[in-house]
Amino acid sequence: MADEEEKVDAGEAEETAAPVEVAAEEEPMDIEAALKSVLKSALCHDGLARGLHEAAKALEKKSAKLCVLAQSCDEAAYTKLVEALCAEHNVNLMKVADGKELGEWAGLCKVDPEGNARKVVNCSCVVVKEWGEESRALTMLLDYFKKK
Repeated sequence: MADEEEKVDAGEAEETAAPVEVAAEEEPMDIEAALKSVLKSALCHDGLARGLHEAAKALEKKSAKLCVLAQSCDEAAYTKLVEALCAEHNVNLMKVADGKELGEWAGLCKVDPEGNARKVVNCSCVVVKEWGEESRALTMLLDYFKKK
């Protein structure tokens, strides 16, 4: 009788695991959603350098794998420096529209109990030093740069 219960429990476990896999691949990602996912993964694995000083150090050490620059940055010398460092060290550069959005993706905000971002800090430059875990978003982002 105990063997029958174990078989039933194993069958239930397989049934519950299947919908989780479907949920992970349910919708196609655009490049911005993939970038957001990759930045969150890198943040969890302590692989982000945020701000000009940290970004410049990571680029000079050649530990940078991706650089994200906000187009809303109004300091011309700032953007010129980051673009030059990326070109010199062959680091992929991606531009996003808003610095507040980039700051939120990079973890420069407080999150309230409902999960909404509060007190978001503007960020003009983020460098990914460590990808974190392999994901569909990461492969999509790497394919995007290969095509470019």
